[in-house]
Amino acid sequence: MRHPDAPAPGELLGAHYEQCFGCGGEQSHGLHLEARAGVGVTVTAEFTVRPAHQGAPGLAHGGVLATALDETLGSLNWLLRTIAVTGRLETDFVLPVPVDTVLYLEAEVTAVAGRKIYSTATGRIGGPDGPVAVRADALFVEVKVDHFIDNGRPEEIRAAMNEPDQIRRVRAFEVNP
Repeated sequence: MRHPDAPAPGELLGAHYEQCFGCGGEQSHGLHLEARAGVGVTVTAEFTVRPAHQGAPGLAHGGVLATALDETLGSLNWLLRTIAVTGRLETDFVLPVPVDTVLYLEAEVTAVAGRKIYSTATGRIGGPDGPVAVRADALFVEVKVDHFIDNGRPEEIRAAMNEPDQIRRVRAFEVNP
């Protein structure tokens, strides 16, 4: 179930951490993925494939596409108000995605069982009605914030913990493996 304090449908979720490769604004070659809350436990997101995201000449790297799916799927946890990490990500690459293409992503939670959160996502070329280029199914596992504190770089953990904005402080620890 969607948490009662989750952002309203249509609301931009914003970066969970400014240094995040997927959604952070301070990563010059990052995806700068922008996710919006949907109805129920769904999100939509978009990112534009840039030359820095290439694998083969003129095409998005598969790892970048998997990252976009993982970031979108991870954003669902903000609607549950749960700190969770990626336990499994199964990705299907259906079509090549050219550089300068906007990839439109949709994700939803399909089940929750104890600490396990199951979800699925689809990436379409050009918009919500475009051809399917990538798909993923994921398992996220709920963790305590200690997971990040015990495993992260101490200086970055301290900086995130000292963030004066309480929401940004909490979100810094929401979707990392």
